[in-house]
Amino acid sequence: MRRQPSYDFFEQIKDINNMKKCFFLALFAVSFTTSAIVIRDDVEDEQYQVPASTLPALADFPGEGHGVLISPQWVVTAAHVVHMQHVQKILVNGLSRKVESVVVHSGYRMPPEMLVKEALASGDGSELRAFLASSDDIALIKLKAPVTDAKPVSLYRGSNEIGRTVQLIGKGATGNGSEGVEPHSPHRTTLRRAFNIISSVDERWISYTFDSPESAVPLEGVSGNGDSGGPVLIREEQQWQLAGLVSWDSSERDLRTYRGPLYGDGGNNVRISHYIAWIESTLSGEEQKQGLEPAGG
Repeated sequence: MRRQPSYDFFEQIKDINNMKKCFFLALFAVSFTTSAIVIRDDVEDEQYQVPASTLPALADFPGEGHGVLISPQWVVTAAHVVHMQHVQKILVNGLSRKVESVVVHSGYRMPPEMLVKEALASGDGSELRAFLASSDDIALIKLKAPVTDAKPVSLYRGSNEIGRTVQLIGKGATGNGSEGVEPHSPHRTTLRRAFNIISSVDERWISYTFDSPESAVPLEGVSGNGDSGGPVLIREEQQWQLAGLVSWDSSERDLRTYRGPLYGDGGNNVRISHYIAWIESTLSGEEQKQGLEPAGG
């Protein structure tokens, strides 16, 4: 695994500013910074809202995005969440926790600027989606002190995700399957929970489709703007285990008019079982032996 640069280093690179602006536009366009919960239009929002205590292991990043506590001192999240913001502290179980270091998977890649510009200009996101699908969008955060007031979530280690019901939890922007998400809506709202069924799996991803009410599960939903890195949970051995991390949405619609997922769109989530070995080697200390940098002062 290559040495990971610190986030002070990233901030010192002036040329990345324009890339960041362009990249954020693309992320919005394909809902790559995918969100809280976009819900059915025939179900009251209150039915999706849950208490903040529903998942104490949920981590909130300072700008937007989530992660999940998987051991007392480690949080797993989507790589693009930490790559686009300076992470010195995160909230776990509502309390601020100092970050010691960040490990981004060596297979994570940001889309080339030209690819982003072309997708935004043409409205065709097919090549951008293909690029996102080829990247390892996962990172680990080491906290300076162990968390003692929240129980870590167990990792799902199976390979039979297809057909399984999953639970989605997040605080990002919300909307419904008929209208999408309101432009400029806040990306940090109240905690919501929805369900869906995994319809496809490949090496890196587990995916589902946002079905219309006539074929949907009772509290069906999909992730939208602001909740990348949030948990996708599968019920296994009498407990909810972490099977995926919210990453990016799939839609065939024109990116120039995209307003978040609608019925028929899909959600693509980092497949935790594919990264078990990498996660365990990082937690055991192998990454730090290779020059892991601190996250910041």
